[in-house]
Amino acid sequence: MEPTVACDLLIIGAGPAGLFAAYYAGFRDLSTVVVDSLPEPGGQVSALYPEKLIYDVAGFPAVKGQELVDRLVEQAAQYSPTYLLGHRAEHLQPYDEYVEVITSKDTTIHAKAVIITGGIGTFTPRPLPDAEDYEGRGLRYFVPRLEDLRDQDVLIVGGGDSAFDWADSLDGIARSRALIHRREQFRAHEGSVSKVLAGDITVLTPYEVAKIHGEPEITSVDVFHSKTGERRTLQVQAVVAALGFTADMGVFASWGLQQRKRHLVVDAAMRTNLPRVLAAGDIVDYESDAEAKVRLIAVGFGEAATAVNNAVPIIRPGAKVFPGHSSDPS
Repeated sequence: MEPTVACDLLIIGAGPAGLFAAYYAGFRDLSTVVVDSLPEPGGQVSALYPEKLIYDVAGFPAVKGQELVDRLVEQAAQYSPTYLLGHRAEHLQPYDEYVEVITSKDTTIHAKAVIITGGIGTFTPRPLPDAEDYEGRGLRYFVPRLEDLRDQDVLIVGGGDSAFDWADSLDGIARSRALIHRREQFRAHEGSVSKVLAGDITVLTPYEVAKIHGEPEITSVDVFHSKTGERRTLQVQAVVAALGFTADMGVFASWGLQQRKRHLVVDAAMRTNLPRVLAAGDIVDYESDAEAKVRLIAVGFGEAATAVNNAVPIIRPGAKVFPGHSSDPS
């Protein structure tokens, strides 16, 4: 017989929003289980940019992704949540008094409420065309360890936030940095763009990758102007392709949850259309205004607290949504 775990609150997703929800659930005296398909807590932050500096978390002028995750795990540890890591939530069924979730390892969880903090679901980087042979030989889509690129000449491909974050993080580590983007305008945050462009970096727009050279490792890359066709050769040993990624909502779509453009629709209390199931963080959109959502870690923290507080009356009928402030006298 496969194991069954019972708890007050199940959190699906161990990214920043999920970890803060685990802390806040403990603060509200709830027993908590956290499920994530990844082997370590941290979600997208730990998997994709643990060494990247994050600038928009309250209280931190700048904090590395993994440090933020470590602090969140430490904060939640005060209340001893149960982690089921390497478990993918596959089946969800609400009942009158609990929700049943079965994981990919056949563990059954009975929770009085569920909060989904699954970020963007399963994420896959958009590939650099005709470059798959160089994956692991100088081409990468994320940089978990910046030191791997120390004293190398690095080409960054892309014009969004990730591209400029890598360019900024590699300042002082890479021997030289170049960035190309197929458009003349960038999608990244204006402050990030201004900071990178003010530094010692070669920026070429509108340029695209024509051909990568080198055997077995990258030694150079031919790039071309997308309007004039002019070609240049850049001597580099590493290419970081920051072209965005595709998100797969996977099993969330099969559970009957209302969605809008691959996001879960929630009301002001972070409730989904399923009873006892709430959601918070990047995975949600607001039913009242499709354009109102701001996808920041800081916003996810607030949504996580809102979701936990609104789950409490579901778990303990008659309990108040707002418990008072943590600094109030006991």
